Amino acid sequence: MINKARIKLLAEERINELDNGLFIVDISVSARNDISVELDKHDGGVSVQDCISVSRNIEHNLDREQGDFSLNVSSAGLDRGLRVFDQYRKNVGRNIKLILNAGGKFEGELKEATKDEVVIRTTRNERVEGKKKKERIIEDIKVPMADIKEAKIVISFK
Repeated sequence: MINKARIKLLAEERINELDNGLFIVDISVSARNDISVELDKHDGGVSVQDCISVSRNIEHNLDREQGDFSLNVSSAGLDRGLRVFDQYRKNVGRNIKLILNAGGKFEGELKEATKDEVVIRTTRNERVEGKKKKERIIEDIKVPMADIKEAKIVISFK
């Protein structure tokens, strides 16, 4: 079986050579040696050339004589959600939806991200006592990273 740590080392080697803001989101190696590497980039998106370059470095440094494998290097994609801190940091200013381990949900603008917590700015309309119209309430909510079950970017076509 192919070692996941070896794959990570080979991918990081090429990422460091490229020095263009790429980072690893996920690496998986199945029992059948199906290797999957997901990448993202601090500024902009992952190009096909980025994926090819990382893929070639991994493939050229693994010996098919020791064990056959399949290799897939791709962009993390918007539909998969945020899984590592660098993705949160990259998406500050965008609208995200959080689902918490305890079952709560928040949706709003990601204002800040640290390794320990995120700050989400939520907006809601609420009736204020003594007024006929609802008022817009803006609230910044701090959520510890450990409490986040799932975080996805809200895609808007406006």
